[in-house]
Amino acid sequence: MHNKNEFMEFMIEAGVLTFGDFTAKSGRKTPYFVNTGNYKTGKHISMLGEYYADCIMKSGEKFNTLYGPAYKGITLAASAAGALYRLHDVDVPFFFNRKEEKDHGEGGSIIGYFPKDGDAIAIIEDVVTAGTAVRESMELLRKIANVTVTALYVSVDRMERGTGKLSTLQELHEEHGINVYSIIDASDIINSLPEGDDRIAKMKAYLSEYGA
Repeated sequence: MHNKNEFMEFMIEAGVLTFGDFTAKSGRKTPYFVNTGNYKTGKHISMLGEYYADCIMKSGEKFNTLYGPAYKGITLAASAAGALYRLHDVDVPFFFNRKEEKDHGEGGSIIGYFPKDGDAIAIIEDVVTAGTAVRESMELLRKIANVTVTALYVSVDRMERGTGKLSTLQELHEEHGINVYSIIDASDIINSLPEGDDRIAKMKAYLSEYGA
């Protein structure tokens, strides 16, 4: 099993975790940014799958298929499924969606395993900010079959408020009963920085304003 510091070093090396002055999709000014689109080599995607697989196994959640929302979730679900089989001898199917439903060939919006009534699904995401993509996923999945979404796995929990006082991840748990797990969270990033680093004060100030 890998540890949290190894994962942060991996993200920094891949150019996924960066520090500076950024504007998030939410419009918030943030001192750090996580861009999983920068995972772009075979080593990156193989290692990333291992970290997700570790997080999944540690959680102890029961499910029978993985779902990766398009587009970034596609490679995340595929790499996690591969690592679960390679490292833990756990073979689960995975699937993902098209942004636009196909009207020719096999048609439809689902690629890979097709969910059926009674399935327990785990969603694999990168970083959840407002939770919009996850809520869209819930709506899509429930239109397909009578399924239960048991868990959501993300690489980084930014520990930010959603629409109210709770964090977005806490809101998703309250609204949909999803248990949420992250490989690391914002406090792990802060704790990994050397004492006296000015990035610590910036991140703490950000969380004091937007944190849950």
